[in-house]
Amino acid sequence: MRSVIAAAGLLIVSSMPGTPARAEDQPGITATEIRIGQTMPYSGPVSAFGILGKGEVAYFKMVNDRGGINGRKVNLLSLDDSYVPPKTVEQTRRLVESDEVAFIFSTMGTAHNTAIAKYLQGKKVPQLFVASGASKFGDPAQFPLALMGVMAPFRNEARMYARYALQKKPGATFAILAQNDDFGRDYLAGLKDVLGERFDTAVTVASYESTEPTIDSQIVKLKSSGADALIIAATPKFAAQAIRKTFEINWRPMTFLTNVSVWMSSVMEPAGLEAGTGIISTAYVKDPLDPTWADDAGVKGWREYMAKYVPDGDIRDSNYVNGYNNGMALEYVLKAAGNDLSRENILKQALSIKDLALPMLLPGIKVNTSEGDHLPVEQVQFMRFTGKQWERFGEVLSTR
Repeated sequence: MRSVIAAAGLLIVSSMPGTPARAEDQPGITATEIRIGQTMPYSGPVSAFGILGKGEVAYFKMVNDRGGINGRKVNLLSLDDSYVPPKTVEQTRRLVESDEVAFIFSTMGTAHNTAIAKYLQGKKVPQLFVASGASKFGDPAQFPLALMGVMAPFRNEARMYARYALQKKPGATFAILAQNDDFGRDYLAGLKDVLGERFDTAVTVASYESTEPTIDSQIVKLKSSGADALIIAATPKFAAQAIRKTFEINWRPMTFLTNVSVWMSSVMEPAGLEAGTGIISTAYVKDPLDPTWADDAGVKGWREYMAKYVPDGDIRDSNYVNGYNNGMALEYVLKAAGNDLSRENILKQALSIKDLALPMLLPGIKVNTSEGDHLPVEQVQFMRFTGKQWERFGEVLSTR
């Protein structure tokens, strides 16, 4: 086996020889190999998300060191797309047509997965554990070959924030910073689900493009609305800016932060720990920094994986946990597929998961899928930032 990491683009590729297995005769499958592909933003404005891909590559190195899956090694080709949808399409075509991968796994980004979906459907290539919480990927009529990753849907998360705010202050008004794409629009849709006809009068929206240098002016605009609650639906760089600017202009609304941007190393610390104190978000995975899990077997296993396979990784970054969970869920699917590694059977197994309890999911949260349900995780627990760490509160709740 050989692995190549090109530092400039952080192109991660692992390859190993294998002779075709006549019994399978499927793209990406040989007697010794299961070849899969993905794209990640290893460069560009949201390169912090590339950690997910690094974690997943490391996970399958661990699987391969244990002997692989049903005698085959998993060969994950992880290519940089710089978070640019046209490049995602280009790289995905390369993976399917040149590298002949069996399927696409955990490609990052809402617009990016949307951009490749029609092409993959035409080629009948499954799009498994999509690294996006956009609720549309849970719609089998629109995306029959797609399955959301092990994460809470954005739209459902927004509903939770709206309900919580209204419980604390009936008639509350909302300000929302939203990325100008399907990611941000899902949070608006979640708010509208709860507010109904009040949405137009109760919500002030400030959007931003992922290429903008700063969102300071948007935060100033939102403060002028006098809203009771602020929802930050932004990727890490802009989430940190929003938290910091809100603090600097002495605006203290009830604040909610998308759970894709709760990381200590890339959001809370750059924003300033004091600035983030009191912010509310949601959790579905165990936080390795939480003393609650000091003796937890699942967290111990994750720490061992990090120490051996990602020794330079920041354990404060929960995307390593997400990569571990996605990898474990895919390992479960491939084991269930046995020696029938046709694309059809792999997709069938991915849509037949029943009450799968992953060691790094919170107790009570399980993975379930079906042909009519492409959303693996639909439960979360609230958490609040103390100025030092995130602390969970309340019970595990359904996001439906």
